Amino acid sequence: MGNTLVQNQLTLAHDTLLEICSKLSHFLDETTLTDIINDSTGDEEYFKSVLSSLRRVLVFCEEGKEASEIILNGKTFRKVAAEKTLFWIYHHCVEEFFNPRVDNWYEDSRSAYTGKNAIHFSKQVPTSLKDVMKTIEGPFQTIREELEYYETDFQTKMMQTK
Repeated sequence: MGNTLVQNQLTLAHDTLLEICSKLSHFLDETTLTDIINDSTGDEEYFKSVLSSLRRVLVFCEEGKEASEIILNGKTFRKVAAEKTLFWIYHHCVEEFFNPRVDNWYEDSRSAYTGKNAIHFSKQVPTSLKDVMKTIEGPFQTIREELEYYETDFQTKMMQTK
């Protein structure tokens, strides 16, 4: 891939992660476990787990955003470092969002055909949690579509150079 294409992808990923981090940080800063419990009758341990998973996604997104800033702000554009960062963003940020380590939510693969949101919680949650997932799902979908190349091709390329 050319430098310009990789740089454009890194810029898109950075800007999208910046948007996701802003929305997710705001939600996590303003929402407490008590708020969630008061908004819904449900399993407190499940709500704790969901919030923990969201914090994990946020940490990965902040790391990806910071790594991309370093490369984009460098004196010269380092294509190999950018590709590695895009690979990392895809496999940590995107994959953690759509396939969380703990099965607090899941992706409905049929959603592409129905036009509905792809993320569904494993148990009943309050509207505030559903809303934050809706606001970040679109940006994650954008990164996923743009960086799908890095799911397999970059890994193959790295194996071939060894």
